Amino acid sequence: MTALALNPDAAALDDGKRTYSRAELDHEVSAVAVVLQLAKVRVLATLLDNSPAWVVADLAAARARIVHIPLPLFFTPAQIGHALQAAGVDAVLTLPAYAANWAAAPSEACTVAGQTLTLVRLPARAVAMPAGTGKITFTSGSTGTPKGVCLDGVAMQAVANGLVQALEPLEIRRHLCALPFAVLLENIAGLMAPLAAGAVCVTLPLQQVGLSGSSGFDPAVFHAAVVRHAPHSIILLPQMLTAWVAFLRHTSMRAPDSLKLVAVGGAAVGEGLVAAARAVGVPAYEGYGLSEGASVQTLNLPRADLPRSAGRPLPHARVRIADGGEIEIAGSLMLGYLGDAASPPAWWSTGDLGHIDANGFLHVQGRRKNVLITAFGRNVSPEWVETALQNDPAVAVATVFGDGQPALSAVLWPMPGAGDADLQRAVDAANAALPDYARIARWTRAAAPFNAASGMATANGRPQRAAILQAHVAALVPSTDDTNP
Repeated sequence: MTALALNPDAAALDDGKRTYSRAELDHEVSAVAVVLQLAKVRVLATLLDNSPAWVVADLAAARARIVHIPLPLFFTPAQIGHALQAAGVDAVLTLPAYAANWAAAPSEACTVAGQTLTLVRLPARAVAMPAGTGKITFTSGSTGTPKGVCLDGVAMQAVANGLVQALEPLEIRRHLCALPFAVLLENIAGLMAPLAAGAVCVTLPLQQVGLSGSSGFDPAVFHAAVVRHAPHSIILLPQMLTAWVAFLRHTSMRAPDSLKLVAVGGAAVGEGLVAAARAVGVPAYEGYGLSEGASVQTLNLPRADLPRSAGRPLPHARVRIADGGEIEIAGSLMLGYLGDAASPPAWWSTGDLGHIDANGFLHVQGRRKNVLITAFGRNVSPEWVETALQNDPAVAVATVFGDGQPALSAVLWPMPGAGDADLQRAVDAANAALPDYARIARWTRAAAPFNAASGMATANGRPQRAAILQAHVAALVPSTDDTNP
């Protein structure tokens, strides 16, 4: 803990209109904690945009020992309903406009960090959950039904403390929150860790950082926010970094010199994107984590950097490779899944394949369940080939197929301005660096962007492989001439 973090007059939050000192933040948290306790709330869901009010509600729930369920605004009504019922939520803190969805439920107005909100009371039954659960994060996953991951304060604080220790040499004093707070990565690494380190969290509404809906991103709006607020650090998803880099290159601009760290995770990043980002002044560093481990586990850093890797384990994390190549983690594990009485083992099997090199860097090679077995019996991780394709500046997103086929195929979403000839060159370049059984024999341009709105990806950017294949199967069916040497 730094001296700045202990100074009650030091700034904690900046919403672009006013700054909250640590003392003011603490006062707001205490007031809301009392409101929740008097209302006898057991399980609180928040359905809010990024704001100081979200931060206060999160900290107040923890102070009042109330389980907090952060719900992303991009969840569908069916997903929200599932989460509320599964977790036994008896109160929802939200904007008055959203509260209209529960018009028949009793509610009351309340003011949180200067924002008028509505506390909706629901007739929920108590639901069994692991003892000590403080937060349940619902992952969007690859299906429509989100899964609840139960976390306690010990695991979340361990991750925050690990980040504080690892990032201390960078002297980060200003973090721009660019992801929804309901996403665990921003909640832990973008709020808990900076606040613990004495930094200021810039908490703007999502539209002011270019995000709209489940997957809309305007890099021009985002860049303007970065320039205006001059942060030292940001956390981005790969598709956001891809769009920002393309914007900077197209406009011949560079990222502000204030930036010391742009952490990127949530999906495969690739050495090519990292290099392209750094060429335009974005200090991009890839990391790796998962909700079951309370977020980030490994991260590249300026003094410990290997761009083709996901970095070394952070101080709180233990990482090993099991027989068969699966990544296992320990050190900050969840308490369990909501609705599942089983406790997690001492080492959690992540479902990701990878290896740790002689210098301790983790290399993630893809999901075990996604491994393709070609007609020639070759096992291929599609993420491995996709990363090779995405290393080319012409390719924004690639998805690779070929299970049971004689050769691999790919669906490519291009970067702005890239034509078919550029995509073919990208395929040729990737093929030249891949073994024969992992080369792309057939490819097609994607029929729609890879995002949640098109149904081609989850809200956090992971490809919906079944939907992508179904939409492009005619173009990917191999001819009788396709062979795999």
